[in-house]
Amino acid sequence: MIQRLLRLIPPGTIAVGAGLGLLGLASYVHLAVAGHSLTGADYNSLSVLWSIVFTLGIGVFMPIEQEVARVVAARHSQGLPSGPVLARGVTVAAAMLAVLVLAITAGRHLIADKLFHGDATMVTVLVGALAAMAVAYATRGVLSGLQLFPWYGTQLGIDGGLRIVMVALLGLAGVTSPVWYGVVLVAAPLVSVLLTLPPVLRAMGGGAPVAWAALLRGLGLLTASSLLSQVVVNVGVINLQLLAPSDTAAAGALLSALVLVRIPLFVFGSMQASLLPGLATTATTGDQAGFHSLLRRALGIVTALGLTGAVGAVLLGPWLVGVLFDAPGVLGHGDFAWLAAATLAYLWAMVLGQALLALDRHRAQALAWTVGVAALIIVTLLPAPVILRVELAYTIGSVIVAATMAVLLRGGLRRPTTPTRPLTDAVTPAVSGGIR
Repeated sequence: MIQRLLRLIPPGTIAVGAGLGLLGLASYVHLAVAGHSLTGADYNSLSVLWSIVFTLGIGVFMPIEQEVARVVAARHSQGLPSGPVLARGVTVAAAMLAVLVLAITAGRHLIADKLFHGDATMVTVLVGALAAMAVAYATRGVLSGLQLFPWYGTQLGIDGGLRIVMVALLGLAGVTSPVWYGVVLVAAPLVSVLLTLPPVLRAMGGGAPVAWAALLRGLGLLTASSLLSQVVVNVGVINLQLLAPSDTAAAGALLSALVLVRIPLFVFGSMQASLLPGLATTATTGDQAGFHSLLRRALGIVTALGLTGAVGAVLLGPWLVGVLFDAPGVLGHGDFAWLAAATLAYLWAMVLGQALLALDRHRAQALAWTVGVAALIIVTLLPAPVILRVELAYTIGSVIVAATMAVLLRGGLRRPTTPTRPLTDAVTPAVSGGIR
């Protein structure tokens, strides 16, 4: 299975994997240094900021990257420049960012009071981090579409490397304000874009504007699925802060625990880049047996990953979050068991979602995430201890998503196989766990 997947990896994906690995390491270092430097309340604020940034940033702007990559790849195969595509992509990203900024600005004081213990500066940092992600994802779309994967990986690596250096300096300097640890999420992505901008500028070119329909055709469903998937995986920290605002340690402790139990998601990120084109190839050629075989093996791999990670998390999690992140001992082995089960179900959902995309069933994928988020909301509102509610919501929401996708996928596969619309060869390697 591993050899088959490696043959499907686009050229340069190893460089992207290295960049993703460094970016993933940066997340752990960032939160570890902050955990040892900040008070419980301030680490709570940083945890909530982190969760909002990656929920909205990945949920809203990654689909733009994917669509820009798709259109750039199609034009590049015809010898057409990518400049008009980037112009449209930046415009769409700017419009979405403007909507987010207006909403955040309108609720600035409420957001500060409910989520950041009254610190309005953290709201400003939130806006800056979202703007940085909008710029980064738009440019990565061009790099991916042109298959400049070494440059793509370099941008990820610079982002991760800068985060590590910046938070290390903050820790050594004894900085105890969550604002500066949040500013890292603004500065690192912007610098990484600036340092990897030359190949984007060289590829710009002129030409007639790209039709809006070419970029927007699949963006709505992609954005819905992407945003809802990030809600499932990240909203627990935010909900915990809203439901238990007086508990100054819970949200930070939960984020620290989630960082540990989601390690399998980073491993899946390296496989994700090759899984979708593999499934799409078998679906397009009508190879139903090959499609089923690849899907079963992918599910087997993520199940093994999830179970392995679960054993380590349940046994060592309560001790590791204290040592690595200086998190208070509010979570026990049972809490880690729920979070690990949720992560396993989320991995299943990611694989099944790739299968639906390979069959060009974007609506089915969006429906499954919608059902899962609805289940998450219902469980969150049930009368029970707050931390348990949040953990069960993540678990049940993920299970419902995976089960719904399985039902929809099974129903679609019972019909006679017909060739699906071919997918572009430019596949954006991405981690969908939200911890980036």
